[in-house]
Amino acid sequence: MASTQGRENGPEVAPYDALLLVSFGGPERPEDVVPFLENVTRGRGIPRERLEAVGEHYFLFGGRSPINDINRTLLAEIRADLDAHGIDLPVYWGNRNWDPFLGDVVEQMKADGITRVACFTTSAYSSYSSCRQYRENLADAATQAGDGDVEDSPRLDRLRSYYNHPGFLEPVVDRIVEALPGREDARLVFVTHSVPDSMNDGSGPQGGAYLAQHRNAAAYVADRVATVTGAPHAHDLVFCSRSGPPQVPWLQPDVNDHLERLAADGVASVVLIPIGFVSDHMEVVYDLDTEAMETAERLGLDAVRVATPGTDPRFVAMVRDLLVERAAVERGEPVDRAAVGGDPASWDLCAVGCCPNPQGDRSALGGVA
Repeated sequence: MASTQGRENGPEVAPYDALLLVSFGGPERPEDVVPFLENVTRGRGIPRERLEAVGEHYFLFGGRSPINDINRTLLAEIRADLDAHGIDLPVYWGNRNWDPFLGDVVEQMKADGITRVACFTTSAYSSYSSCRQYRENLADAATQAGDGDVEDSPRLDRLRSYYNHPGFLEPVVDRIVEALPGREDARLVFVTHSVPDSMNDGSGPQGGAYLAQHRNAAAYVADRVATVTGAPHAHDLVFCSRSGPPQVPWLQPDVNDHLERLAADGVASVVLIPIGFVSDHMEVVYDLDTEAMETAERLGLDAVRVATPGTDPRFVAMVRDLLVERAAVERGEPVDRAAVGGDPASWDLCAVGCCPNPQGDRSALGGVA
């Protein structure tokens, strides 16, 4: 077992003796695609034919999602960053929907003698899909590792949401600034994953957090871009990846519909900013790089898509910052929490009823007792 004491001059991370990178997962070969989608949609009654249709998005890219390779790189970068800052802590990686599966990884941690784990999720915002579902999966993993008893598993603490952490947003600012030369009149179009209106309404302690957090992040980034470049740019928040029955209302407008409206209004250039995504995974490379860019080309819009934070050193350093911050909180010590854009730093423990499961209550870790 690793020491929770930092090496000489390294920050203290006790009571944690491991860090777990928790991600969504994705297929790595064509035969993985439909089984992966079955894992993602389990319990929703979606017919196999529909999954095969959605799978075509993956088959366009050889049946392989970029996300696992991105996470392998992120894992290596996190380990190197902790080592460079004198933190002797093992770092594991587990996925919700594909190998390495979260439950198997927590079982391995238990076998390795790990007792308490800080869990960093590759999802920055608050909603059922982006927060509570991860917490439910952590509870499932702890149950598996404990042979039915969560108390016999390593304790898993989810690190807080980080939509307004500078390590997440400042890399986005820089990517936009780099894209603007020759596009001085460009519209900034921030894009995130759509969710049902009801899911947004239930997100966060008071509801509406998912949309509010994205608006806050987009406004901060647009203001920073204006400060750096000396020129303000109009900006919008739009959505992608809508699914489900058409009669169920989801957050709008869709990015492609919005590009149609911008072109009709005489806008000539847009910068697409995947503000809702941590890395350039399938929803980015298909929904934006493929569909949205095809729409822009058809409309005669000059368009560029900027990169997500991915493995930017500031994003990697943010993982360490969140780990050290939460460790201090658990030791009962005062701590400065990094946050930009006006909102305070997010909560460590989710409130009762926060981001409810639309299919009924399930056990979830990381909430107020």
